[in-house]
Amino acid sequence: QVQLVESGGGLVQPGGSLRLSCAASGSGFSINTMGWYRQAPGKQRELVATITSGGITDYADSVKGRFTISRDNAKNTMYLQMNSLKPEDTAVYYCNVEWRATIARRYNYRWGQGTQVTVSS
Repeated sequence: QVQLVESGGGLVQPGGSLRLSCAASGSGFSINTMGWYRQAPGKQRELVATITSGGITDYADSVKGRFTISRDNAKNTMYLQMNSLKPEDTAVYYCNVEWRATIARRYNYRWGQGTQVTVSS
């Protein structure tokens, strides 16, 4: 019912910026919390940032002050503005949405396909 399309990944130098987007498409659904996760080679997937439907945000300590998560509810789109990028930020970034059908009670979770972010000189 809900499809996610991620975009915005790429190769940047340390100190550079990048903006990721995650667009949800479909009909007959509502979205609660949305979030960004990342997974570096050989490591577990970790939470980067989340944002509720009301705009309340949480960030991992490693990105606080550098990354900004936002959403446009009218467009069902979430963004991650990444500034002052470091080599340690290199990972595949995944979008995740908590959603439900408008006639249902239970929330489900959907993952995006992932987008590669590489920070290197």
